[in-house]
Amino acid sequence: MSELALSPRREVFDASPLASTERFDAWKDAVNAAFVPLSVASAEPGSFNGSLICQGMGTTHVSEVSGSASQVRRTSREIADNDPGLIKLGLQLRGYSVVAQDGREAALTPGDFAIYDTSRPYDLYFDDSFRMLVVMFPPEALQLSRRDIASLTASRVSGRQGLGSLTSTLLGAMGQQLHDGQVPAAATVSDALLSLVSAAFAERIDLGSPLNSQRLVLLARVQAYISSHLCDPDLTVTEVAAAHHVSVRYLQKLFEEHGETASAWIRRKRLEKCRLDLQNPQLRDRPVSAVGMHWGFTDASSFSRAFKSAFGQAPAEYRYSFSPAGASV
Repeated sequence: MSELALSPRREVFDASPLASTERFDAWKDAVNAAFVPLSVASAEPGSFNGSLICQGMGTTHVSEVSGSASQVRRTSREIADNDPGLIKLGLQLRGYSVVAQDGREAALTPGDFAIYDTSRPYDLYFDDSFRMLVVMFPPEALQLSRRDIASLTASRVSGRQGLGSLTSTLLGAMGQQLHDGQVPAAATVSDALLSLVSAAFAERIDLGSPLNSQRLVLLARVQAYISSHLCDPDLTVTEVAAAHHVSVRYLQKLFEEHGETASAWIRRKRLEKCRLDLQNPQLRDRPVSAVGMHWGFTDASSFSRAFKSAFGQAPAEYRYSFSPAGASV
């Protein structure tokens, strides 16, 4: 993965200021740096124009890419060169595109979206100028098996009805925040958003019974609630269950279906927020214990032990590894 894709900072590339003969190659290089190795072709490279905005949000990477008519391919050769094993979701914002993978084709108009797997060849066709939001994330973030994901690639989800409409609206809002420079690097909504994406796709597979889809929607709501209350040191599984009118046992089963207890999920999310804050140079003067306390860890020693167990370094050591030489930790 490139530095551009991993950066928690918002990165912007605009080909417009370049000479017309340089725009396509520069845009192509930016696209390859932001995503995975790709082959890109344009029928009229001399008149091409495009832009790219990227930001890392923990393990999720969000990009808005725009350009003139073009074709993007990921071949077996490029997969052999670099295969991070990620899933990409493309939401059409402007124009028309076709996503092709695994013998399927998804024709997308604005508001529609589809997923595709970087571990297998795929093609993207843009017949005219376009703008697309691309969200790239590990497959486990979808809360679906790899087999189920493989059955869903290049399948169009309409942004005009059902869960697809709700998901499209939230994705579009994230895209607008990215465009305006307002997406928080801490990614407070990414888990809940991907849970909703999971629910939208669960409706399309045999295993995605209405009951299972309802559980995924509830899980998305629960995770969104937890994400907005992580700063509360008194947040408990009991409180979360009561807020959603379910029993503690049912809530635990909801999380255990995806390989994690509710309390472990809360703890992991708090540690991830702390990790991102410790990377943030703007928070360098905030004491390590205050970082932990801000995200609900009331005991400094327990926070330090939990952080080291999760990331292999004590919080102060971790911050120092992201600090300029001689900076205070």
